[in-house]
Amino acid sequence: MPTRRVKIEFFDKEGIKHTMTIEGHVTREKVGKVLDYIELMGGVERVLPGGGTLTNSFGNRFERIRSLILSHLSDRTFLSKDVQQLYKALYGEDVPLSTISTYLSRLVDRGLLSRSGSSFEWRYSVGSVNSLANP
Repeated sequence: MPTRRVKIEFFDKEGIKHTMTIEGHVTREKVGKVLDYIELMGGVERVLPGGGTLTNSFGNRFERIRSLILSHLSDRTFLSKDVQQLYKALYGEDVPLSTISTYLSRLVDRGLLSRSGSSFEWRYSVGSVNSLANP
């Protein structure tokens, strides 16, 4: 089987250039992880065939998760799998639990969520509704 090479370059919202190369056995899952990284680092606009762009009116995945937590989970303690299931129900998109956990960890780091329990099963709750609404 021939070696495949996929190279992706993009600029995030701050103008920083990111370059990623995958070489070898390239799978759909590996490319999906790269696309998750791209979305996490600044989102992307979809380029239409005519040269125009299409932006997602619901924001990027991180913003949708933040909004989902604010609107549906702000009054209770929840697990990452709760967010995953609710995201699937609302947006019809499967998101790996590892991606959900990464986003939740970032929300904790930003002081928007509090976390208790252990790494085996973190429990999250909204720290401050005002700070979650205004990142």
